[in-house]
Amino acid sequence: MIVYLHGFNSSPASGKARQLGEHLSAIGRAADYLCPALANSPREAIAQVEAALRQHRPASVTLVGSSLGGFYATYLAERHGWKAVLVNPAVHAHLLLRDALGPQKNWHTGETWELTASHLAELAALDVPAVSRPERYLLLAQTGDEVLDYRDAVRYYAGARQIVETGGDHGFVGFERHFQTILDF
Repeated sequence: MIVYLHGFNSSPASGKARQLGEHLSAIGRAADYLCPALANSPREAIAQVEAALRQHRPASVTLVGSSLGGFYATYLAERHGWKAVLVNPAVHAHLLLRDALGPQKNWHTGETWELTASHLAELAALDVPAVSRPERYLLLAQTGDEVLDYRDAVRYYAGARQIVETGGDHGFVGFERHFQTILDF
């Protein structure tokens, strides 16, 4: 099963989530795709993913996490021994989101909510200081990411397979070019 984990203030309606779901559907693998709408609470988001996978009981799991979803994917991969594809991932999200405290609005749903110190504490509790088995990870990063410094991910996932492209942006331009790479992984 491929589980797509969307980023901060995003949803299953994000471009990458839709593209990957449509591709899997086109090749007859729609039943192998899961993309939950993640709660704003990091603790609840992790619980949602784990509950969904307990319900589906897949033979294998590969997580595809974008931005904050990459942070979640890393935590879950370490906890359960799953593989993870990380697309411009947030590294140490509790530190990255400190400046975002306050009112938020989901780009896709329009939902408003508040990012609090409690959310940052939940993120800190999920933080993985270093990955234990880099071979379980595939990093997709673009140097033009205007939100995150791609070099943080390159260092953090040292030893993992890495595809680092010059240019691009935080949304990862040309994500669809990597569908076969993700499936092969």
